Amino acid sequence: MTTSPTEVAGSPSTDRPVTKVDQVATPGRAMIYGTGLIGGSVGMALIERGWYVSGVDAADGVAARAVRLGALSEEGIDVTADLVVVATPVRAAAEVIRGILSSTEWNPRAVITDVGSVKGPLVAAVDHPYFVGGHPMAGSEQVGVDGASSDLFVGATWVLTPTEVSDPDAYATLRNVLTDLGADVVALAPDRHDSMVAVISHVPHLTAATLMDLAAGLGEEHAALLQLAAGGFRDMTRIAAGQPSIWPDICDDNADAIVETLDLLIDALAAMRRRVAEHDHDSLLEILGRAATARRALPDGALRPEGLVEVRVPVPDQLGIIAEVTTLATELGINFSDLEIAHSVEGDRGVLVLVLDERTAPTLVSALIERGYRASSAPLGPTQ
Repeated sequence: MTTSPTEVAGSPSTDRPVTKVDQVATPGRAMIYGTGLIGGSVGMALIERGWYVSGVDAADGVAARAVRLGALSEEGIDVTADLVVVATPVRAAAEVIRGILSSTEWNPRAVITDVGSVKGPLVAAVDHPYFVGGHPMAGSEQVGVDGASSDLFVGATWVLTPTEVSDPDAYATLRNVLTDLGADVVALAPDRHDSMVAVISHVPHLTAATLMDLAAGLGEEHAALLQLAAGGFRDMTRIAAGQPSIWPDICDDNADAIVETLDLLIDALAAMRRRVAEHDHDSLLEILGRAATARRALPDGALRPEGLVEVRVPVPDQLGIIAEVTTLATELGINFSDLEIAHSVEGDRGVLVLVLDERTAPTLVSALIERGYRASSAPLGPTQ
C-alpha cells in the first residue's frame, strides 16, 4: 500500500541509526544493447571509468567495430551485468527490456535503463522496480559508433523518469553512474517529459529539417544560395544532419505533443509573418527583445563548488517516494549534485539525502514540508 505524504510526516527523525548502502558509481559490469552514437558513447565513458562493458548491435559488424574503437570491452551478452543500457530504437526497447526481466538467467538486481527520447509508452509497457526510463539530451551531427565520444555527456542534461514502482536504490545507483559520466541528471514524470521534449527537441529537429530542405530546394534554382550559408544558418540547421531513421518512431510515439507544439509554432510564425508584412516595428522589436533575453537566461545547469547544503528527508522505505521527491525538485527548477539513501537498521524506513545549492535549499525544504515530509537542511560537512 502506498503511503501518503501526510503519513510520511510521522517518520522517525534523522538522528535514528541508519546503514548506508553503496550507491556510488563503483565500476562494475555493464551491458549495452545498441552500439550507435549514444550506446557507443556510454560504453566509452564507462570503460574510461573502469567498467567492463559488453554489448551487441542488431546491425552486422557494428558491435565488433565498437570493440575496435574502445566503446566495448567485448562483443556479446553479459547476463551478470550490474547495469544494462538499452540504446536501441524506441520501438525495439520494450521487447529487449521485457526479455531481460522475464529471464531467470539475468542478474535479478541489474539496474536497467534506456536512452529513448519518448518515455510515456515505454515506461507504461515496462512496469518494473529495476527499470528507470532515461533520455540523455545529447547528440551530434555525426551518426553511428564512429561518432561516439567518451565526453558526449559532460555537461549534458540526462532525464530520468522514475515512477511509483521504481526501486529507490536502483534509481540512486543509476543517477550516480550518470553523474559520474558528467551528466546533469533531472527527474520528470514520463508524460511531463514527453510534452517538454516536444518543445525543446522534437519540434526543433523537425523545424531544422524543414528549413534545411527548403534551402536545399531553393539552392537547386539558385546555385549561390547554399554558398552563402553562414554561422547562423549552420547553427540552426546543424541537428538536421542527425540520423533520419529514428524519427518516424519518435513522431508516432509522441504525436500528440508534437502536433500540439507544431500548431503553436505555426501560429507564432503566422504572427511573425504579419509583423513583417505590416512593417510592425514595435511588435517586432518586442518579440526579438523577449527572445534575446530568454536565450541569454538559459541555465547552464552547473552548481557552484561551494555553498552546498544537505537536505535530509525521513521517508518510509518503499516504492514511489523517490519519484515524488526528485520530480518535485525538477518541477521547482532545482538541481542537486548528489543523492543518497540511508536505510534504517529496522529496515522499513530511511533518510533521503540530497546535496544542493544553499540558495535553492529553502525552496525545496518548504515544498516538501507542505507535502507532509519532515525535511531539514544543514551545511554540507567535510568529506571523510
